[in-house]
Amino acid sequence: MFDLDRWREIFQSINKNRLRSVMSGFTVAFAILLFTLLFGVVSGLSNFFKDAFADDAQNSMFVRVWKTTKPYKGLQLGRRIQLRNNDFDYVTDEYASKIQYQSARIYKNFNLKYKNNADSYSVRAVHPDHQFLEKTVIEEGRYLNARDLKERSKVIVIGRLIKRDLFGEKPALMKRLNVNGISYLIVGIFSDDGGDNEERLAYIPVTTAQMLYGNNDYISQINLGYDPNLSLDAAITFGNRLEKDLRNKLNIHPDDQSALSVRNMAEANQNVGQFMFVLYFIVIIVGSGTLIAGIIGISNIMIFVIKERTKEFGIRKAIGAKPSSIVTMVVLESVIITTIAGYLGLTLGTVLLKAEWLREVLEEYFIKDPDVSPGIVMGATIVLILAGLIAGYLPAKKAANIKPIVALRAD
Repeated sequence: MFDLDRWREIFQSINKNRLRSVMSGFTVAFAILLFTLLFGVVSGLSNFFKDAFADDAQNSMFVRVWKTTKPYKGLQLGRRIQLRNNDFDYVTDEYASKIQYQSARIYKNFNLKYKNNADSYSVRAVHPDHQFLEKTVIEEGRYLNARDLKERSKVIVIGRLIKRDLFGEKPALMKRLNVNGISYLIVGIFSDDGGDNEERLAYIPVTTAQMLYGNNDYISQINLGYDPNLSLDAAITFGNRLEKDLRNKLNIHPDDQSALSVRNMAEANQNVGQFMFVLYFIVIIVGSGTLIAGIIGISNIMIFVIKERTKEFGIRKAIGAKPSSIVTMVVLESVIITTIAGYLGLTLGTVLLKAEWLREVLEEYFIKDPDVSPGIVMGATIVLILAGLIAGYLPAKKAANIKPIVALRAD
């Protein structure tokens, strides 16, 4: 039952012994503050990696080619490797069961003009699946479709910032856009989490680009989205096999990384996952050391405090106080101090992590939007509260069991 007198007595004791209460509280608050900041920094680093890959689907795979740097099968080095439609079709037929999305990509730089407004922009010729590989968000209209490819339509999807540059506040959807002297119909306007550069891109059908700009079947790159049901290890194995098969098909030396490379997001995700695991492990070790230091600090202070109050306990027992009431009072004092200090440490740590000046400093070290899970810090606080309970209980029980006459003689 709630005993108001006991609580009043506890707070009077805390107020009377302010120095040791502050010392006990500071140990706990500092431990929780440091624990909060450590986990906040790690979460900020994790956010940085997530943002770095935000522009592409997490199951993406990119096949790129360039010039050979090693001779192979009688072919000279310096040979320019060129991907073609049949290479794209080969990948489609050979790995259909492992591919969710697939698109070719052709890079172009064109002058885009609408009335008196014109500027140079990067234009990519792609397949419809490219929308999902780049995580493109259609704001108005639609993306490219299969019919556009089949009919080699002169249609274009432009980024939100191209629309702003050329059209201002006026509508752009279904308007005609001059693309290097050829009229294209704007069928869609998109946004992209990748930032301003990604929103100043435009997309046209790959078949249209091949017909109008070279009358060939060349492609610059093959982009894939592997089956998301594949494990990371299975996705990495798939990427390695794809690279090996394409090297054989294109007569490229197995060790010639310049001529052909497959950038596999599965490998990046695995590397980031391993790095973050090691980092969290290190932080847990350091954080645990901080908590242990806090526990030791509380224990030492409580032992000193109880030794100092032994004579007081003797007087209490002499006038009829039960040992259990003395133990309860000391334990509650310890828990109250630990709880309040832990909350202050958590609050200060959270406020610091949200401070703009600190976030600006941390962003220079690739730490973005640092934050910490309240559950983790609350768990650490509970550990310290339990430590405070034990630290107060054991010496208090020992002191409470001393005979009054002995306690009164204590120095």
